[in-house]
Amino acid sequence: MTAFYISAAHKSSGKTSVSIGLAGAMRKRAMSVQTFKRGPDYIDPVWLSTASENPCYNLDFNTQSHTEISDLYARKSSPATASFIEGSKGLFDGVAADGHDSNAALAKLLNLPVVLVIDCNGMTRGIAPLLLGYQAFDQDLPIAGVILNKVGNSRHESKLRKAVEHYTNIPVLGALTRSPAMEIPERHLGLMPANEMGAAAQVIKNLTESVEAGVDMDAILSFSSRSSTPTVPQKTQTPAADVTVAVARDAAFGFYYPDDLEAFASAGANLVFFDTLMDKELPACDGLFLGGGFPETHLKALQNNQTMRQSIKQAIGAGLPCYAECGGLMYLAQSITYKGQSGDMVGALAQNITVSDRPQGRGLVKLAGTGAGPWHGFAPKGTTIAAHEFHYAQLEDSPTAVRYAYDIVRGYGINGVHDGLMTGNCLVSFSHLRNTEQSPWVSAFVNFIRKCKG
Repeated sequence: MTAFYISAAHKSSGKTSVSIGLAGAMRKRAMSVQTFKRGPDYIDPVWLSTASENPCYNLDFNTQSHTEISDLYARKSSPATASFIEGSKGLFDGVAADGHDSNAALAKLLNLPVVLVIDCNGMTRGIAPLLLGYQAFDQDLPIAGVILNKVGNSRHESKLRKAVEHYTNIPVLGALTRSPAMEIPERHLGLMPANEMGAAAQVIKNLTESVEAGVDMDAILSFSSRSSTPTVPQKTQTPAADVTVAVARDAAFGFYYPDDLEAFASAGANLVFFDTLMDKELPACDGLFLGGGFPETHLKALQNNQTMRQSIKQAIGAGLPCYAECGGLMYLAQSITYKGQSGDMVGALAQNITVSDRPQGRGLVKLAGTGAGPWHGFAPKGTTIAAHEFHYAQLEDSPTAVRYAYDIVRGYGINGVHDGLMTGNCLVSFSHLRNTEQSPWVSAFVNFIRKCKG
């Protein structure tokens, strides 16, 4: 099986564009492609999932143990003919000063060779000491090759190739010129998600063709794990579903971890997906999950779908168990104001949302359970949960005389002190949970649904 790790010297080097193009090029060769993304990220995985035609899974030192990471990688990559991990930021970057949570650490944990994507804008001979430094910094980590990205022209490429070939033993796997075809539209929270772009297929086609033209695909496909075939954990029997959970999935809401959604089946829940923009009302269900997304960029469409908003408000008011993260929280508010425009939302919460020009909460989060959470056994007092947040939104008139499921140890949450606001059978938060051993939220939520269903 082809297997490798895509990284770079720093963020914004073009890793995602190259990764999407590689996935598309492999699919054109009729290969089964399994992609992964390091760390807590939703947008890049949506693009990689679309390009590979398989769900992209996150591997995250913050929320997963080494065993969980290895098991998930083995389980998902074993059926594929090619798999690769797209890193985040630079090869040696991470939160920990000793690098134990870096891209390099993940590549070494899974015994994967590294392909470096180097932003060559304004660089010629200087690429050589950069690569030599990366090799010397961790000699146990094999750098299998380099892709020269954002190259100006053929003359520029020639200088770069000569420098790499003269001073290093690292193969040049290809060169990609600066071109609109290698760009993905961006906005306030980074890349535009593929689920929002009507032209996503064309973007992927452009990236695929660019990679096919500029990268030695045969060399890329020769890379494999340095270890023996990983042991795939045995599958557990899935119980019969006895509850139904409705999940919003459309252009406004698309931030879900695929293994979290898969965990619902293991917990005995059937998922039914619906569209908050087009469907007229909430489908028949015993519980509701509203994930993250960008409702602020769909204000008019969400406001105009009054029957959907009313059906959700009535269901929550009648006691329907609901869990909403970030964008889902925003949708349940009275209104959202963004760039001077306001739109009426569901109104299940008493507060309004304002989207700022600056991040309100961004990065890794640590939550301390208050013991007041609605899901029995989840986040008891004295326990901590690793999560993440990335939002420009703030809840206006943050309530004080209410219960919160979490105190903030690290991060911002709703007000810098608390997160996990509760109203009725509804729990909302700006923090995104990941269903792992340290945070088995899916089974806790499903059990709560069962209890409410009676």
